[in-house]
Amino acid sequence: MKNKKVLDTKDDLINMPKVGEVVEGRVVGKARSALFLDLGIMGNGIIYGREYYIAKDDLKNLEIGAQVSAKIIEPENEDGYRELSLKEASQELVWEELRRKKEKEEIFEVKISGANKGGLLAQVSGVSAFLPVSQLCSEHYPRVEKGDQQKILIELQKFIGKALKVKILDLSLKENKLILSEKAKEINKIKEILQDYKVGDMVEGKVTGIVDFGVFIKFGKGEGELEGLCHLSELDWQLIEDPSKIVESGQEVKAKIIEIKDNKVSLSLKALKENPWDGIEKKFKKNDILKGEVTKFNPFGAFIQVAPKIQGLIHISEFGSQKKMAEVLEIGKEYKFQLLSLDPAKHSMILSLKK
Repeated sequence: MKNKKVLDTKDDLINMPKVGEVVEGRVVGKARSALFLDLGIMGNGIIYGREYYIAKDDLKNLEIGAQVSAKIIEPENEDGYRELSLKEASQELVWEELRRKKEKEEIFEVKISGANKGGLLAQVSGVSAFLPVSQLCSEHYPRVEKGDQQKILIELQKFIGKALKVKILDLSLKENKLILSEKAKEINKIKEILQDYKVGDMVEGKVTGIVDFGVFIKFGKGEGELEGLCHLSELDWQLIEDPSKIVESGQEVKAKIIEIKDNKVSLSLKALKENPWDGIEKKFKKNDILKGEVTKFNPFGAFIQVAPKIQGLIHISEFGSQKKMAEVLEIGKEYKFQLLSLDPAKHSMILSLKK
């Protein structure tokens, strides 16, 4: 017998359920491969076929009278039933709960289940989640010298099985993406502490980590403690390739705050050191012939040290190729050069090999 519902009022038309809508119903009947629900004014619903098979483990334990949330996948089939999906409804409700957590900036705990070179893996209400390295709080950030990817992975693997407190940073049901942040939970505290600092302030701190792009320095005391980054270029006036040659972990240092942006503090050690480029135009003049030691090759040319912490560049175009440059110049060896241009403000010195 057909279960067609006659729609004879405007309200019935308005209340017609739509595909994708999550509805609640009461279990009124069970068959070998079907479950029947009473949806109230929306009529009767059925979970059967593929949808029944997918959710059969959840459905088999349901008793008559149990309340169930399901998602409409077909408003009305030829027998008059609303075709429903339990799995899609469950997924929808989970993502709705995740959206609520994000909107409320809720802090919750996750257990780390895996790691890769980019970050940590976890599950939140059955949804796969990713916690990027960049979103780890400062105490958990892998401080690996020279940015060795394999060593970073080894450090991250130490978190497997541990619980971390996180917030949801970003999510998308369409892309099945759930991104977590551990450091986001510290933002309000950091904002409050940063009110006591401004660009130009001098701080005393301790080197807490050395990485290939710079060093981390912790400053402040007690509850007001912060960690800033001193980029490789801000360690010293000379070109630095290995930060560990300038500072060591645990070393007490003085630094200057040069930027506060997005709740991050950028520090400089060189800003508190004498600038070797000050007054250099009195020592060197255009077309001067001077001696210098080759210190480094790069795709643009060769760096030449002509005075303590002062390096000039001889451009690759003078040789034609890196191969020819390496045939003419030798790292660690001293040659005579002619000064073509000098710009103290930009810390720039262009040289030419004296034939």
